This record gives sequence, C-alpha cells and structure tokens, in this order.
Amino acid sequence: MSPLFRRRAAADAAASEVDAAAEPRPAEQAEAAAVPAEGVAPRRPHAGLLRRERRVLLKAREARLRDLGGLLVEMYRRGGFRDDLLAEGCADVVGIDARLSEIDDLLHTRRHAPRCECGAPILRGSHFCPNCGRPLAPSARNGSGADVAAEETVIEPAAPEEP
Repeated sequence: MSPLFRRRAAADAAASEVDAAAEPRPAEQAEAAAVPAEGVAPRRPHAGLLRRERRVLLKAREARLRDLGGLLVEMYRRGGFRDDLLAEGCADVVGIDARLSEIDDLLHTRRHAPRCECGAPILRGSHFCPNCGRPLAPSARNGSGADVAAEETVIEPAAPEEP
C-alpha cells in the first residue's frame, strides 16, 4: 500500500472515531453544515494536489485494468464466467475514469476553446473550420464576442519625412 493511501486510511479512521464519540447534531444544524453559504463559491483544490491525485488514479486504473484482464483470462481458462466479478471490476474502472474526468475539467478550466458545429476546436483568427471547412461566424473567429476589426492588421502609410 502506498504511503498516500496509508495516510488517508489513518486520517479516515481517526475521523470516524471522532465522529462516533461526538454527540449527534440536530437535523437543522446538519443541513446548515452541508449547504455552503449563499454567494460563496466552493474553493477549487490546489492544482498540485489535483495533479498528484490524478497520477495516483492513473496508476490505480492501470493496475485495475491489468487485474481485470487477468481475471478474464483465468475465467476463460477454467471455463466459467462470473458476471458479478466482471461487473464489479468494470464499475471500479468506470468510477476511476469519472473522477479523472472531473480532475481534468478542474485542471483545464481555462482551456475551453470555441468549437465548430462538427465539434472541432476553432483556433483564434481562423476563418474556416480546420476539420470540415465551414465558414465561421465572426464571433467564433475571435474566440470571443469582440469586434472583427480588432483581429485585422491595418497598415498605414508612413508619414512623409521633413528635410
């Protein structure tokens, strides 16, 4: 077991002991604690923590897929398939994939580029879709609702030199 999982397991065990020893709160206090204050957005975890969790999840996903493949080969060898075991393993992998998707969305929130109707990302200043060739609307060309004229290069003649 990795040190990260050991620390988390120890923290979870300590938290469950504290929760068990504490007196139960009334229902109104529990609901108020679960709902964040109005107008306050929940904090986004630090990017370093998200990247670390992503690395751990990728390793766990790879190991789980390898285990699932070995399980399938053994079932084939023995001639008996247990769908419940396969479904449980696949559910684990799908759960890991869902969390990885959440982390990727949190890490790449600023990288959402406008997209064409075909789904291809549109590069800034493009007049046509790089995938399907459709002409793009002026707002999609800039990547925002800014003026089209702001993207064009204007060359002005130089002022005449005075002797």
